[in-house]
Amino acid sequence: MTDSLILVTGATGRQGGATARRLLASGRPVRALVRDPAAPAAAALAAAGAQLVRGDFDDPAGLPAALDGVTAVFGVPPALYTPSGTDTALEVARGRALIDAAAAAGVEQVVFSTVAGASTASPGMAGKAMIQQYLHERIRLSTVLRPVRFMTNYLSDGRFALDGLADGVHRHLFPPDRPMQLIALEDIAEFAALAFAEPERFAGRTLELAGDQPTPVEAAAAITAATGIPIRYEQISEDEAAAVGPEVAQTRKRWIAGHRWRADVEALRVIHPGLRTFADWLTESGAAAIRAHLAPS
Repeated sequence: MTDSLILVTGATGRQGGATARRLLASGRPVRALVRDPAAPAAAALAAAGAQLVRGDFDDPAGLPAALDGVTAVFGVPPALYTPSGTDTALEVARGRALIDAAAAAGVEQVVFSTVAGASTASPGMAGKAMIQQYLHERIRLSTVLRPVRFMTNYLSDGRFALDGLADGVHRHLFPPDRPMQLIALEDIAEFAALAFAEPERFAGRTLELAGDQPTPVEAAAAITAATGIPIRYEQISEDEAAAVGPEVAQTRKRWIAGHRWRADVEALRVIHPGLRTFADWLTESGAAAIRAHLAPS
């Protein structure tokens, strides 16, 4: 039903925001779960036509009101990252709180977007695996999206040890000459919209999402060509990764050993023919956003 109400959690964040905007653009009614309705991102969603409702995964008592009249839910990672790693217990508690509230409200469809893992043993994946299993057990029409690294991560603050761009350098843990899969936020939203449009088709499915797979060196060259700003790639050292945190250090070791994302991009393109390559994203919005991000204040 194209007029049924969808609750979008994390609506002021990247995945939730992109999905809420995509659904609104297609005419689907959206209720956005936000912590602060007065926040600029929340106000922008309201202006676009979303209903705003205050709520928080850490206060399950407020979720039933948010779910009243809702037929489907888009959920995003409820993880908490600390210097010592992911707080798995809290992540699972938050995820189960949302799933339990949805089941109690009679919601039959939940699309939950987590994060891709090179394997089930990847750092930080334990809680996500438990939430995914619980989701499939409790919700009849459940779909899990597992996106790889966002293309918009190039807009992160590169002054820190990992990701983003600073002083003409992109620094990350990936080996410079091996494929690094990427996905546009708009395409995550597109897969979510497809699942909501065809619940039975996507029920019980888990989709690893990527739109392109350049090497970090190739991606830096593409940014240089698209923006006119010289960018080079530099892999962080083992000691630098350890300084960021144990999960990052472990992930770096696993990537060097060959454990990495392996989404089937061509199969995904059959489902979503408009799937963006990195060059598409740069042409569409990325190059302009990067130039603005790097412009002197």
